[in-house]
Amino acid sequence: MRQSQDKTKAIASQTDKSHSLRISVFMAFWLALTLALNACSGAANETVLTATLQGNDDPFDAETGTLETPDILISTYQGANRLGGDEVTLSAIVSQGKPVVLNFWAALCAPCRAEMPDFQRIDDARSDEITIVGIDIGPQQFLGSRKEGKEVLVDLGIRYPVGTTFDGKIARNFEIVGMPMTFFINADGSLHRSWSGLLTERKINEIIDEMLTS
Repeated sequence: MRQSQDKTKAIASQTDKSHSLRISVFMAFWLALTLALNACSGAANETVLTATLQGNDDPFDAETGTLETPDILISTYQGANRLGGDEVTLSAIVSQGKPVVLNFWAALCAPCRAEMPDFQRIDDARSDEITIVGIDIGPQQFLGSRKEGKEVLVDLGIRYPVGTTFDGKIARNFEIVGMPMTFFINADGSLHRSWSGLLTERKINEIIDEMLTS
């Protein structure tokens, strides 16, 4: 009788562990799916970034202004001649003296791809006024490889400066909760506005006009 009771308890314990394991696997899968969906949301939503400069090895000139976003090291896919090198920091780009439109995107994010031709038309028309920089963070968000990111540029005919970053904390540092996400940075390094979600050519031009006249 004692052996039968011990065997019953052992079976019950194994059943409980199996049930707990199934719940844990399901919760992990649901969390990953939720993050992926949020990372490629098409909903437009203006946000305000409050993060301070972090990990900056090439600080923005303190005499002219302070960079109000985290600094990042960008490895360029294209446009190195316009950005200042194959690897360049955001602060160095801002220090060139023009407002910067910083767009985070991913190869497998449909809204990201949808707005890129609009950025290209604006770059064609206003590159003397502003600097547009695309940052592929698909690998960090499980939304495409760097190879796929480069293929998107070719497929869409994108020619403005684009690169990637190997910073694994980029989404957290910039508080990126949806994709695409765009930051409009004034020439003095201050953050004019940030935008989570799809942008139209008209809205991008409107915000650039605000930056140039403020």
